[in-house]
Amino acid sequence: MRGLTKAGPDRVRGSTQAVIAVGAALAALALLVAACGSGGTGARDEGPAHASALKGVGASPSPSASGRYRKVDPVALLRSDPQVSAAVKRELEPCDGDEYQVDVSYGDLTGGPVDDVVINVMTCADWVGIGSYVYREEHGEFRNVFKTEESPVYAEIDRGTLSVTRQYYDEDDAITSPSGDTVTPYTWKAGRFVPGKPTRNEYSDSTGGSPTPAPDN
Repeated sequence: MRGLTKAGPDRVRGSTQAVIAVGAALAALALLVAACGSGGTGARDEGPAHASALKGVGASPSPSASGRYRKVDPVALLRSDPQVSAAVKRELEPCDGDEYQVDVSYGDLTGGPVDDVVINVMTCADWVGIGSYVYREEHGEFRNVFKTEESPVYAEIDRGTLSVTRQYYDEDDAITSPSGDTVTPYTWKAGRFVPGKPTRNEYSDSTGGSPTPAPDN
């Protein structure tokens, strides 16, 4: 073997190290097999998961240590929800093969028994957000506790707070070039989401659409 060119203590030391390495590898393999048999599925995801890249299903992180994570089928959940408008449901079709333009996030927003689910629906043509929803687990089922279909819109989990971004357009703005956005934080109080003070951002034309904070009026 390369590197084992000497007899004596060096060769014995190399052989001992090889035995240790083999033993460590076998131990690691045993742990891996045990983990696979325990039913785990990975770490909980608290950020947006691009379901469009996951063949139309929600993100598939595994349960956290507390066991709060419960995976959902976002498309089926939206289609069965009477609070989701017919216009949004019409967009729940595969855009490319069997890929859907749906983003899913899991996290604790309401203090429920399992992680809440945040779902965003985008159009196939230009990825414009047309609906954002939050589902809370109650009595074994997920119930819609928040929705906004004021397009363009996108919701996400920001350090335990629901953050909803809504873009706005001035006259003659193209759909791909909004003038700015407003970001509204929502907190869960007394069984519903209560909006906080929004932040308004204006996009600078000179920087190619980068947001710059607008002064409060």
